[in-house]
Amino acid sequence: MNNNNTFIPLIFRMKYINRWGLKFNTQTENVMQHTAECAFIAHFLALVGNRYFGKSYDANKLAVAALFHDATEIMTGDLPTPIKYFNNEMQTIYKQIEQQASEKMLEHLPHELQADYDTYLNGTSLSEEERDILKIADRLCAYIKCIHEINAGNNEFSLAHKEIKEYIENIDSQELRYFLDNCLAAFSQPLDDLKAKL
Repeated sequence: MNNNNTFIPLIFRMKYINRWGLKFNTQTENVMQHTAECAFIAHFLALVGNRYFGKSYDANKLAVAALFHDATEIMTGDLPTPIKYFNNEMQTIYKQIEQQASEKMLEHLPHELQADYDTYLNGTSLSEEERDILKIADRLCAYIKCIHEINAGNNEFSLAHKEIKEYIENIDSQELRYFLDNCLAAFSQPLDDLKAKL
């Protein structure tokens, strides 16, 4: 077997990495699920920006970048946020670990494909404005997770909900504002109500 073609099997391992490891969850969320949800939202936000606010995001590239934005966790695991952002020194160390994990993952690809994936694993495929959209999508996914858990009666996510809400309310983004005003409430609606909107 060619050891330089084990990248995709490794990527499929994202479904075994659970998020929110320090909290009780009514429904487990894994990294593969999260990155797919993040890709849907990032793509949507980019199109909203393009159609309503005169932006020129590459929505498709953003969606692919979102799919890979947590891929290095295959090597590092999902480090809890309180540890990852404990202080500036810890953030710097974790960024170095992510960089090394990214380089290690590229070794699982044929040489001819490494440059293509390098831009996604390192986030260099996006403009600064597109990286901001991806960060917003990532935070929105966490916010929606908190909403689902609270709606299920799980108060374990109350503080995270409060902190993320305060964080996103301080972001100056037309795309985010559009999402909050037009999409967010529907995440608390049951399926029958969502279908009745059609």
